[in-house]
Amino acid sequence: MSKANRRRQRPGYQSSAARPSGTSTSKPTGATASTPPTAASAAGATPDATSADPAAKPITLGAATATTATGTAATAAAATGSKTAPAGAATAKPAGASARPGGTSSRSSGSRAGRRERQRITHQPSFLERYRTALVVIVAVVGVALLSVFVFFSASQPAYACSTIWSPAPTASPTAGATPNLGYVQPDQGHNHVAVGTKVTYTYCAPASGTHFNVPGTSGPIPARVYGPNDTVTPMGWIHNLEHGGLVILYQGTSSGATPEGQAAFKAYYDAFPPVADCGPVIARFDQMSSPFQAIVWGRVLPLQTFDQAEITAYWNQWGGKTNLEPLCPTPNSTTNPNATEVPNDTPAPSAAPSAS
Repeated sequence: MSKANRRRQRPGYQSSAARPSGTSTSKPTGATASTPPTAASAAGATPDATSADPAAKPITLGAATATTATGTAATAAAATGSKTAPAGAATAKPAGASARPGGTSSRSSGSRAGRRERQRITHQPSFLERYRTALVVIVAVVGVALLSVFVFFSASQPAYACSTIWSPAPTASPTAGATPNLGYVQPDQGHNHVAVGTKVTYTYCAPASGTHFNVPGTSGPIPARVYGPNDTVTPMGWIHNLEHGGLVILYQGTSSGATPEGQAAFKAYYDAFPPVADCGPVIARFDQMSSPFQAIVWGRVLPLQTFDQAEITAYWNQWGGKTNLEPLCPTPNSTTNPNATEVPNDTPAPSAAPSAS
């Protein structure tokens, strides 16, 4: 069937001869379909242009008429099975119409809403970011506190340690007429030098030998004098005095030597002793020993219950300068048979000063 015949079969079709001459074929603004003929045109009547009222407004087709025409065109297209728009259908978009049909978009409204929702989410600072300054202050305070505790703990610890409080075993009584050997031999603990500040552990205390400092005049050997109960004196200092041949007298803090009377007796004994620098006596407090008083030369100890000046002098005359490894102190003026009644000589023979080790 030709296109002309299909046109003739459409409802409302009018030939060009039946169309009124004065009718405009232009489409009203906003219409999306061909303007259908008026009722007069459909009846075949020709409108009289001269009988029209000049003041009358032109008649415009309503929305219902346009809808009817559009529906008619759609029906005709469905009857022929064509998928294309019917001939004469307007393709122009009405003014103000959207490019996309209402309610449709290239992306779903859900994804767009989700995207907007994600954009609205602001950055939430973490716990560390919110409390960074406070945490830094807390860490600094804790660090200073731990350092202070460490320093205090280190300072409160003794500079030395004792494995055993040495108590000598009794010895056999000397035979009749024999000279008694005063004091007891203590097992040797070496004579190594270590840096000042090194903590030393002694096998036996009070030690008559062992590791010590080597800073003459300050840390070892130390100046010979009477040290009070509150003075800080360590074995690492006076052991070096013993190594040179000096005499060391120790007293416990709970003994009479820690009293003012005991300190006065120590000073009197020291003043009467031969004035040899760093050779003795060094009189100091030491609590880790088996008796209230002890007189010591290198490798040999004389335990005492009281500060017996005569017995200490006899002990010094018998062993002073004879057992030490470095003979830098003068040998005392001893007799062949020392006795407990001997006292230090106030006017000793001149002797050479000790040399530095």
